[in-house]
Amino acid sequence: MQKRFSIFIIIFFFLAGFFLINQPSKNLKAENIKEVEIAGVNIKVELALIPETQIQGLSDRQYLNNNEGMLFVFDYPDKYPFWMKSMNFAIDIIWIGKDMNVVYIKKYARPEEYPNTYIPDKDAKYILEVVAGFSDKNNLQVGDKIKFTY
Repeated sequence: MQKRFSIFIIIFFFLAGFFLINQPSKNLKAENIKEVEIAGVNIKVELALIPETQIQGLSDRQYLNNNEGMLFVFDYPDKYPFWMKSMNFAIDIIWIGKDMNVVYIKKYARPEEYPNTYIPDKDAKYILEVVAGFSDKNNLQVGDKIKFTY
């Protein structure tokens, strides 16, 4: 009986440890994202998590620094359209799927193209806006993997 009890205790602690180790960290929430690593470059991001900030985006700003961007985080993957309303400078818009791969890139989206909208052909959960030319400069391709830093 003692041997069975010991085996039970060992199995219990093994399973408990396994589940604790494999639980996602509470820090891995969208609101804690600080940077996006894409094409080997770390981009410091401002987050657009709610509809009001997502609608505003980078509109009315005068510029965006290199290695900075805005990351839009949506609740579920979809073909989210983007436009250049009230923008003052060109940007690259990068759609990222839930699998953390680039699914679509709009290079050099320009303010004068408004009211045109840009719509990806695949669903995305995240959209990253960066300075125009970033995609070409860093040879960014559809299918490239991205990572978040918290």
